[in-house]
Amino acid sequence: MDAATLTNIRVIELDIQGMTCASCVARVERKLGKLDGVQASVNLPLESARVTVPDTVTDQQIIDTVTATGYTARLKASPRPGQAGEGSVEDLPVLADDASAAPAAALRPRLLLAAVLTLPVVIISMIPAAQFPHWGWWAFALSLPVVSWAAWPFHRAAAVNARHFASTMDTLVSIGVSAAFLFSTWQLFADPSLTAHTGMDMTAHTLYFEVAAVVTTFLLLGRYLEANAKQRAGNALKALLNLGAKEATVVRDGAEFQIPAGRLQPGDVFVVRPGEKIATDGFVVDGHSAVDTSLITGESLPVEVGVDDTVVGATINTNGRLLVRATRVGSATTLAQMGRLVSEAQSGKAPIARLADRISAVFVPVVLAIAAATFIGWMLSTGDIQASFVAAVAVLVIACPCALGLATPTALLTGTGRGAQMGILIKGPQVLEDTRTVDTIVLDKTGTVTTGRLSVAGIPSFTGTSQGEIRAYAGAVETASEHPIARAIARAAQGSGALLPVSGFDSAPGGGVRGTVNGRQVVAGRAGWLRENGIDPTTSHYTALQAQEDAGATVIWVGIDGVAAGTISLTDTVKDGSAAAISRLKALGLRPVLLTGDNAAVAAVVAAEVGIPAEDVMAGVLPEGKVEAVRKLQASGATVAMAGDGVNDAAALAQADLGIAMGSGTDVAIAAADLTVMGNDLGQVAQAIELSRKTLATIKTNLFWAFFYNAIGIPVAAMGLLNPMIAGAAMAASSVLVVSNSLRLRRFGKPAKVQAPAARLSAPTSV
Repeated sequence: MDAATLTNIRVIELDIQGMTCASCVARVERKLGKLDGVQASVNLPLESARVTVPDTVTDQQIIDTVTATGYTARLKASPRPGQAGEGSVEDLPVLADDASAAPAAALRPRLLLAAVLTLPVVIISMIPAAQFPHWGWWAFALSLPVVSWAAWPFHRAAAVNARHFASTMDTLVSIGVSAAFLFSTWQLFADPSLTAHTGMDMTAHTLYFEVAAVVTTFLLLGRYLEANAKQRAGNALKALLNLGAKEATVVRDGAEFQIPAGRLQPGDVFVVRPGEKIATDGFVVDGHSAVDTSLITGESLPVEVGVDDTVVGATINTNGRLLVRATRVGSATTLAQMGRLVSEAQSGKAPIARLADRISAVFVPVVLAIAAATFIGWMLSTGDIQASFVAAVAVLVIACPCALGLATPTALLTGTGRGAQMGILIKGPQVLEDTRTVDTIVLDKTGTVTTGRLSVAGIPSFTGTSQGEIRAYAGAVETASEHPIARAIARAAQGSGALLPVSGFDSAPGGGVRGTVNGRQVVAGRAGWLRENGIDPTTSHYTALQAQEDAGATVIWVGIDGVAAGTISLTDTVKDGSAAAISRLKALGLRPVLLTGDNAAVAAVVAAEVGIPAEDVMAGVLPEGKVEAVRKLQASGATVAMAGDGVNDAAALAQADLGIAMGSGTDVAIAAADLTVMGNDLGQVAQAIELSRKTLATIKTNLFWAFFYNAIGIPVAAMGLLNPMIAGAAMAASSVLVVSNSLRLRRFGKPAKVQAPAARLSAPTSV
């Protein structure tokens, strides 16, 4: 595909109904893939597809292709820029609509009828003492509604696929159940006296009404449990996306008005009272409070916010009154972005899942051939039509690839949903594979390992200028800069009074700032910047500065009227839990490497505090050098993950084999990353890798049992060693087992329940 074509690609999302197994998924993907330039990823539990489409193919062509394959499809509603309604809370991506429970609800009456009628059929067919004259006709009458109405979903799906010259697991079920019932009916009508006597041994007749009824009941039960389990697997994300506030109190012309949150526009100022949800993303223009961000970040402790601090929609204001100016609304909010990231991840496929797709594409035709060969083989070798029939039906029933189709998507659905609850976003299934292979993790120091919020630790003076004057003059010129060091110095100056006015301001990126304050020329920055401005510090000045840097401080020179007046020493605080998080990363088999633009002395102090060896510290790395640092590690044979949160981390995050963005960082960093943790705790990085690896392990376990089950079951059934009823129960059980194994991921990260002593049950706990 040429470059011109790549610029005209769009992605559409479809809701697809009628799919029942991995064969259905493979067939839809294969048919869509035949359209020029179209790539599709179909998700069975979500009954959806994510399709990459060139402009040469219309949406209607995509829908028609799915329809021609035997299924129904419709576009998911998703607003485009400029559409009416953009920016409303309804624009949030949704995992499923209110009909998400419909499959289970539709199956329930069929399952109940099948269970009620199957029980007496089994009793009179298999227990000689319960039989009465002509009991076969009663078995026929009772099983007829089971194999017709109750089993109708299987028959209908098989018929739809047959019209398109295709076959799925429903084909196997429909043929198996119908064959057992029709064979028994033929036997009964051919010899009405077959069950004229009572107390017959179950092996003394050739009626298999109980087989048809029990297989139908077990398969309906399995599908009903699957439907419920799939709904539970998606509940985490669905609940997350419903967290947004429904109303907002907007301030206009000095008056407060209650409006739907979806009508907020960027720039609107709205009130958030104690206990209320913040309606949308924005920044505080007035007030101070603690905000509970646990719903978004997974962090339990509230975050203090004040004027100019950013806040995220759907988080809860715990105490003070806030005035917030909206910056992002509707589909642009953090909550909506989380929903899109998780939905896209759930719609994708892990590379390991492609193996299941390739097998399922040819699985059903092969099984039909095996069943036919089994019947013919038994007839030729034994001449026993009963034994031949039983073996063939058992092959059809045991081979249904339900578990194969559910193995990957249910684990992915549950794992990503649990991650969303914990503030961990996995961008796509490929990430799961990447987390398994990484052996080195590069940690950007500022904002990742440390708080990234510098504070003034000391102001040594070289002349008669007081520390207060140096702070006031430096703060005045630094206030016009957006650099973190400049902001820290300006904050310190503001803490001692109003900032002095500055004129003639000038700055040099990576160098420093200068300006005129109270008629005095003030220069602040690196030593090279001072020399450019005609100020040359002495050897004793350098000695004093070196002592501060050796103590782990970042030091800025301050010159006043052509003389080095002093320095300002700033320190960055290591985040609580960083040391423990790095210990967890090591336990995961990862080698942590500290990357920073600070000098080696500062980096060494931080590294020692968190437990990173000196040889794994890369200091003095400029923003543009971060990519090269990652490449250097990769060239040495390392598979590299990187965690960062800034604009200057984005390129390095993209270069790394696995990019991890801290959610407190910038949109560009999050967009470049493979994993995003919505909080700013390094412990979540370790937790994200653990969850990804656990999800991948669950997928592999599911696939193993699905393949193992079919690999063992089909030969056993072909040898006549498996009763069709047992085969039906085993097939249903395998699907439920796979889904249940996936649902175990819902407990990831939850503390084990420990029975407290009775005397302490009411004792409060503190964090």
